Amino acid sequence: MTKPVKHMVVFTLKYELDTAETRAFLDKSAEILSAIPQVQQFEVFRQVSVKTDYHFGFSMVFADRGAYLAYNEHPAHMDYVKQVWEKEVLHFQEIDFEALD
Repeated sequence: MTKPVKHMVVFTLKYELDTAETRAFLDKSAEILSAIPQVQQFEVFRQVSVKTDYHFGFSMVFADRGAYLAYNEHPAHMDYVKQVWEKEVLHFQEIDFEALD
């Protein structure tokens, strides 16, 4: 049986929290990433806990591991990482979960 994969990344940008650059990054990211065919349930989050120094998060779901792998290799994702992510993200942590039986 195939299981969905939940992909999450938390990150801090090179910009201050409430700036036009931050809003532009979040909007541009949502537009690009949510348009990739394998991506389902794309969401953008702002951190509210003082227990971490990550400020934002993205979450998305993939139908299965194959869809997740296809997303990682998709030209739009690869271009986004090089042209946007690597230039504007200061640090991040990525996690990928598959539900237990």
